[in-house]
Parts: sequence; C-alpha cells; structure tokens
Amino acid sequence: MNSRSSAILLAGLFGAALALPSCKPRSEAGAITSDAAEKTYVAPGKYDEFYNFVSGGFNGQVSVYGLPSGRLLKIIPVFSVFPENGYGYSEETKAMLNTSNGFVPWDDQHHLELSQTDGKPDGRWLFANANNTPRVARINLSTFKTEEILELPNSGGNHSSPFCTENTEYIVAGTRFSIPMGDKQDVPINSYKKNFHGTVSFIKVDSLSGRLQLAFQILLPGVDFDLSHAGKGPSKDWFFFSCYNTEQAHTLLEVNASQRDKDFIMAVNWKKAEQYVRDHKGALRSTPYIHNVYTEKTHSATSSTETQVTILDPTELKDFVYFIPCPKSPHGCDVDPSGEYIVGSGKLAALIPVFSYTKIQQAIAGKQFDGDYAGIPVIKYEAALYGEVQKPGLGPLHTEFDGKGNAYTSMFVSSEVVKWSLKDLKVLDRAPTYYSVGHLCIPGGDTKSPYGKYLIAYNKITKDRYLPTGPELAQSAQLYDISGDKMKMILDFPTVGEPHYGQALPAEIISKNSVKYYKIEENGNPYVTKGEKEAKVVREGNKIHVYITAIRSHFVPDNIEGVRLGDEVYFHVTNLEQDWDIPHGFAVKGAANSEILIMPGETCTLKWIPTAIGVFPIYCTDFCSALHQEMQGYVRVSPAGSNNPLLFGTNLADSGAVAKK
Repeated sequence: MNSRSSAILLAGLFGAALALPSCKPRSEAGAITSDAAEKTYVAPGKYDEFYNFVSGGFNGQVSVYGLPSGRLLKIIPVFSVFPENGYGYSEETKAMLNTSNGFVPWDDQHHLELSQTDGKPDGRWLFANANNTPRVARINLSTFKTEEILELPNSGGNHSSPFCTENTEYIVAGTRFSIPMGDKQDVPINSYKKNFHGTVSFIKVDSLSGRLQLAFQILLPGVDFDLSHAGKGPSKDWFFFSCYNTEQAHTLLEVNASQRDKDFIMAVNWKKAEQYVRDHKGALRSTPYIHNVYTEKTHSATSSTETQVTILDPTELKDFVYFIPCPKSPHGCDVDPSGEYIVGSGKLAALIPVFSYTKIQQAIAGKQFDGDYAGIPVIKYEAALYGEVQKPGLGPLHTEFDGKGNAYTSMFVSSEVVKWSLKDLKVLDRAPTYYSVGHLCIPGGDTKSPYGKYLIAYNKITKDRYLPTGPELAQSAQLYDISGDKMKMILDFPTVGEPHYGQALPAEIISKNSVKYYKIEENGNPYVTKGEKEAKVVREGNKIHVYITAIRSHFVPDNIEGVRLGDEVYFHVTNLEQDWDIPHGFAVKGAANSEILIMPGETCTLKWIPTAIGVFPIYCTDFCSALHQEMQGYVRVSPAGSNNPLLFGTNLADSGAVAKK
C-alpha cells in the first residue's frame, strides 16, 4: 500500500466514523438501564467491591477508584512531585525521582499491571510505567506507596510496559521509539534504518521482596513497540508484543509508517532467552542507569547507579524471537485466559485477527516462514491465524476477557465496545461509549481468572457528559454491567489526568493486608524522635537539624530561635500518633517547596533555606483534631553573623533551652 492509499484509508475510516451514531444519542435513557443507580449505589459506611487502579497519563501518577461507585479514593504519587503529601519534596523521597539525566519531577504514566501468582492477581504490588524518561515503578499495595523505581537504559521511551509473567517472574518493557545506541549515538536521523534499534527489557522481580533487577535486554530492529502481554497456561513461557513502523520511517509517520498492509506481533520465548543468559551467551554492555528504592524501615529512599546490562541479539542467538504479520498499526496485544488465543488489534483494520498459540508452535516446528525481517523469522500469517472477527467496528484498540468465552474490544473511531465470541469469532453485542474509547478494564480481565462482572471503558473525549471546565473537559470512565448477555452502561465518572490503562481486583484481596500505622518503636529513620523528651535542635556548621514531634495538637518544639540567613534548616518531623488515619502535615510559611504529610509513626524531613530575616510561622496542614488550627509555632531568622543563641522549646516562658552544639 502506498502513502496516498494510506491517506485515503485514514480519511475513509474517519469519514465513516462521522456517519456513525457515536455522538450524543437521540434518547440517552436508552443508554442507561433503569436499575443503574441501584447497581452502582454503595451505601454510606459500606465499601466498594473492587479497587480500580487507573493510569494518570500526563500527570505521572496513579489514581485509585472504588467500583461500582466510581468514587476517587486516592492518588498515588509515582513519577511526579506531589505537593499534597510532599512526595519528591521531602528529603526522604527526593531520591525516588533521580535518573541518569538528573532529578526529573514528571513523567507520562500509561500502563499498570498487578502482580500475579499462578496467573491470578495476588494484591501485593502494582507496577507502573514511565513513558517519557524510561522507568518502571513498583507500588506496595499494603501501604499504597511507591517503593521502587528502576530506570531503563537503551530505551527511547517505555510504552509497551509494564506487563508481567504468570508468576511475576519478570516485568517486561518495550521501547516506543527506536534510537541509536552504544558508541554511535550522534548520527543523522535519516540513517534510521542503519543505526536505530529498539529493545525490550526483562526485569526480574524478587518473589519475596518484589525488588527489581534488570536481567537482560533483547536488541531488536528499528521498529516501535506498542503493547504486550505474557502467555498463560500452555503459553506461559512466551511473551507477545505489538509493533508498528515496520517501514522504519523517521518522519511523518502518520503516512510513512502506514504504507504496508501489515505490521507485526512479536513472539518471544523468554524461557529460552533466560537460558541464554544463564549460559553467558549475551553481550555485557556498559551503560549507566539509576535504581531508586524506598525502605519502610527508615521511611526513606536511596539511589544507586547500575553500570551494566546483558544484551541478547536474536540475529545471533537463534530460535527465541519471531514475528507474526498483523494488520496495520496494531495497538493491543492481548492473551485470553486459556493462553491459547492472542488477539492483535490493527488500528487501521476492519477486522480483528486472532492467533493460535498451538498453530504458532506448529509453524515454528515446521518452519512455515515467510522469509525474515532484519534477520528475525516471520511466521506466515495463515499458519499462525486461528481466525478473524469480521466487521467488528472501526479502530480496534484493546481487548479484555470475561472468563466465559467472550472478548470485549474497544473501537476508538466508532466509539463503542464490541463483545464477541472466542469460539466462533462472531460479534455478540455492541455498546456505545461517550466518546473515543481507548483502553478497557475487566477486573482480572487479562489474567487466567477474570471476575467478569464489570467492564470499564476509559474515554479520551467527553464532550457533553459533564459540566464544562474551559477548553478542556473532564477525562472519563464508564462502567458497564457485563454479567448478562448484553452490556449495560450503569455509570459515568470523571477521572484524573488522561486515563490510559486500568487494572481492578476484588477489594478484599488488598484491604485485609492494609497497613494502618507504623510502629514508632520500629522506626529506623536516622532522624527519628521517638518521644517529646528527645526533641532537640542541633547546629552543624550552617546546617540546623530540628528533631520535632507532632501529636494532636502541638509540635515539640514549637518556638525556635537562633537561625541565621545562610543556614539550611532540616525539619525532621516524627508523627507520634499510633492510630489509623491520623497523619499530620507540616509547612513553613512562605517556603519555596511544599508541605510534607507524615503518617502515624513515620518520620519525614522538610528542607528550608530562609531568604529573609523575621519570624516565620510553622503549622500543621492536615486537619487532625478540634484544635488543629492551634497546631502551630514560630521560627525566628536573624541576620547572617548574628550572635543570637540557638534556642528551642514548647510552653516555656524563657523560649527554651540552649541546643546542644
């Protein structure tokens, strides 16, 4: 297909979309069932049935909702600074945002993956990708805190990520943008076909601690990787990736990367790759990348620099990477609960191909190849194909499964969700979305055991769904009841940021393990103050360390004098509460950073460099009691060179005692 015909195809698809009834229906009552309110109502004091974790897109965070209510429960800071609780501002969390490019306070967070045991969500960890500065994060679901962020070298963007194997042995991450690597990075852009490469990274996950380690990377031709999923059951030793731009275009990809009628699904035998690594068959490449780890014992993060990675080249190490032709520009690459069917979603196709794992293995054994692509065997399309879903809609993107033999695919252009049968590939039902749906989520819908009760559609455009908010309207999710033969929309709810992918699981799997507070006696932060009698202020040159406690409803100390211009002041705040949901905030009036929010039993540090002389209020920012407003104090800043003694105290007529030198 030439560039002109590609442009005509694109115009035709979008023209057809305009003719479809994908905008506001004539009767909205027909889109919402009469019992919708009953199905989504969660009475006061009652809990939602599911947690729904949703990517934040350009805000770099993860948002958490309850289902079926759609209530926002929490925003988890991951890749972006977060003034609400001081993430990225406190001295303990700054290290989490370190990269080989320095401190990076933002990222583009697209996809999420829950940890699994035997192919089922186990509620231990949630993994998140950073698309802009390539990174993968691990969130502890007992605390809802980001515990680890691993940077990925040799990557131009981390989009096809972070998807895990059946027992969370590995998290994988594929590059969105191919780039020049190694010693030849300053090369002409038009040398793309010669000098640009992609990689997929396999990150080992410790089965007990969850600790991440970059195990190996696979060096690949200069294509772009979109999404991926691991096999299950019989296919559990394999991983499948969608990839596009097989034309290896480097400009105007809208046209130049749409010339062929097919791109690829890439199949990787990760067990064989793992064996190559054990046999020392890979090449060890020196490249720096940063590994950040938050430790609950010390309530603080540290950064370390890794220097090497093992590279596997499938053009030299044979028989573990294969390409399968897939209709143009595939987005989703989804594996059904049985592990037999791999669904590729070509965004520019008017059908959905379904590949058979059994047939893929037979094709490899029988060498049913259609030549190679850049040295990697290409399996014949018909040899791998189970069948095609005909006329499903326009712009198929992503598929989830209900565990009852049915698949659900989002249609971006025709703004609908289509339900179809895995057995005979027949379309069973259609439901409109409002509008331009992207990813879907069924609780457990990409695992061996979907829960199959609800489907959530994450929409890019809302138009008339909510009150106007200026030029940009609220992002949207829509909840469908899929317990019967027909899909029934039962709820609209706005989402934070731009929702991409979501994951959901029964709340009881997580809630029973939720941490309520940190035991003060186990606090290993080097600046902890375990009681008010231990509170103190210490000067070390031009650095002042304030060991301060917070409890309802006062600080100790709450009056500090003897700070001078040119000093760096570190407020090490320990929350002495030992009760659930009693955090304390801490802020300095006019400080050029953020507040910090300290959980019960935790220690957090706020750095403050005064820029003017005077008396500056300090106060609690989080409502904690009836006397919250009275939870405050003062810091006096004197001119540089002043002889004012360093004094501190609480409820002392003489303003305190002289601090230890």
